[in-house]
Amino acid sequence: MRNSKLYKGSLNTIILKLLKEHDKMYGYEITQKVKTITKGELNITEGALYPALHKLEAEGLLDVEVVKVDNRLRKYYKLTETGSKETVNKLNELAEYIKTMQALVNPKLA
Repeated sequence: MRNSKLYKGSLNTIILKLLKEHDKMYGYEITQKVKTITKGELNITEGALYPALHKLEAEGLLDVEVVKVDNRLRKYYKLTETGSKETVNKLNELAEYIKTMQALVNPKLA
C-alpha cells in the first residue's frame, strides 16, 4: 500500500488475526506472512510491529514465550484467552468499517 497511514489503524487487528490463525508467531514471521498474503503490497516495519506487539502484551491480549533457536533467543507471541475474545471483536469492528467505507466509496455494491 502506498499510504501506510491507511493500514496503521488496523495493525493490531492484523496481528491478532494472524495469531488466531497460526497459534504462535515471532515478529519477523508476522511481517513476512503479511507481505506474502498481500503479495508485497503491505510491508509492516519493525518500528511499527514491535511497539504494537508490546502494547498488546501490556493489555493482556498476548503471552510471550522465549525459545532458544540456533543459539538465539526468539520471542513467540500467542493470544491469551482475553486476546482471543478481543480478536473476534476487532474483526467484527473492521468488517463493519469496511462495509461502511464500501457504501461511501462504491454505493452500487452496498
